[in-house]
Amino acid sequence: MPFQNPVPENKTPGRAAGGFQSLVQAEKLLQIAFVLPSAMIIGWLAGAWADAKLHQSWMTIVGVIFGCIAGLYYVIRLAMDAEKSAGKAAGSSKRGSDSGASK
Repeated sequence: MPFQNPVPENKTPGRAAGGFQSLVQAEKLLQIAFVLPSAMIIGWLAGAWADAKLHQSWMTIVGVIFGCIAGLYYVIRLAMDAEKSAGKAAGSSKRGSDSGASK
């Protein structure tokens, strides 16, 4: 029995879907730029509030440090997720071009 190549799956997004995907990717990258300063400011405000309520001068600094660490953790998670999704998109287009090459 002769070997027959399987029918390739046609999962190429349409023109509108490609544009929407690029907007989603741009939004994810913009989040990276805004999350770290926002987390630091929120930590600073929380530390200043706790400093005023508990009359401790060191809480503002701890709030800023905690905000920086939390923001950096979230930025790293977002960057790793963006890298994975970009790798999947590149891998799927690469597989589609190689499907008929092997016999």
